Amino acid sequence: MERLNYQHLYYFWTVAKEGGISRACETLHLAQPTVSAQLAVFEQAVGEKLLRKNGRRLELTDMGRVVFRYADEIFSLGRELTNTLKGRAGGRAPRLLVGIADALPKLIAYRLLEPVLNLPEPVQMVCHEDKAERLLAEISLHGMDLVLSDTPATPSGGSRVFTHLLGECGVAVFGVAALAQRYAPHFPRSLNGAPFLLPTPNTALRRSLDQWFDSAGLCPNVLAEIEDSALVKTFGAAGVGLFVAPTAVEEEIRQRYGAEIVGRVEGVRERFYAVTVQRKLKHPAVEAILEQARAGLALLDGME
Repeated sequence: MERLNYQHLYYFWTVAKEGGISRACETLHLAQPTVSAQLAVFEQAVGEKLLRKNGRRLELTDMGRVVFRYADEIFSLGRELTNTLKGRAGGRAPRLLVGIADALPKLIAYRLLEPVLNLPEPVQMVCHEDKAERLLAEISLHGMDLVLSDTPATPSGGSRVFTHLLGECGVAVFGVAALAQRYAPHFPRSLNGAPFLLPTPNTALRRSLDQWFDSAGLCPNVLAEIEDSALVKTFGAAGVGLFVAPTAVEEEIRQRYGAEIVGRVEGVRERFYAVTVQRKLKHPAVEAILEQARAGLALLDGME
C-alpha cells in the first residue's frame, strides 16, 4: 500500500462506527453499492480483511480494529483543525490509548492508571478492554500506547515490545457474610465442595489457582468460569459463590461488593504488567506510570 486513500478510510471508519453499511449510507448520503465497492477497494489496498459479518452486523477483524483506532485519531485531528480554523477555542490534550486485559481487576487497573490523572498537563485516556493476546498483538502494530495485563508479553510479540512489572500482591478468597461465616473456619480444607466462581482457564490467576487446589488436595464446586473480573465480583456480591481477588484491593471489595475475606491463598501471587513498544516510551503518561514503578512506589507494594 503505497499511498493511503483518506476518502476510503473515512468510508471504512463510518461503517465501523455505525455498525453496518446501511446505517453508514444514511450518514454519508451515499448509495449502498457505492460504499460497498469503496470498502472492497480499501481492503484490497490494505491487503487484509477489515470487516466480517456477525449476524446482521459487521464487526472488525483484528487488523480492522487497528486501522479503526488510527482512523479515529486522524479524524479527531481533522475536527480539531476545523474548529481552530473557525476560531474556536481548542488546545487538544494528548491522548493515551490504553488496552486493559479483561482478566485484570478493574480496581487494580484504576490504581495503575491513577498517576496519569495527577499529571500537570491533562491527558485524555481512551481505554479499550479485550483479551490480553489481542491487545498485545495490537500494540506490536502500534495501535496502542500501553497495555495493562496480568501476563507479560511473549517473545512472539516482537523485539520492540517491552514488559514492565508494575507490582504484585497476594490473593484471597472472598464471599458475602453468610458464605464467609460458613467457609472461613478450617480454611482452606473447608473449600472442598464449596461453591466457587473462578476466572477462565486462559488467565494467569486461574492457572495458579489450579496448581494450588491440586497441591492442597482441594476440589471446589465450580459454579461458573467468568473471564471478566468485575463480573466475577458482581456474581459474588449476589451470594452465588466464593471468588478470588487481589488482597491489594480488599478494602474496596468490602465496601463495593459487601464481601469478606474467607482466607488468604498462601503461595499464590498476582502480578501486573505494563507492555509498551519502543517508539511509545516517550509518552508522558506512559512515563508517569513506569516512573512510579521504578521509584518503588508501585501501587500494590506494602498494601497487604
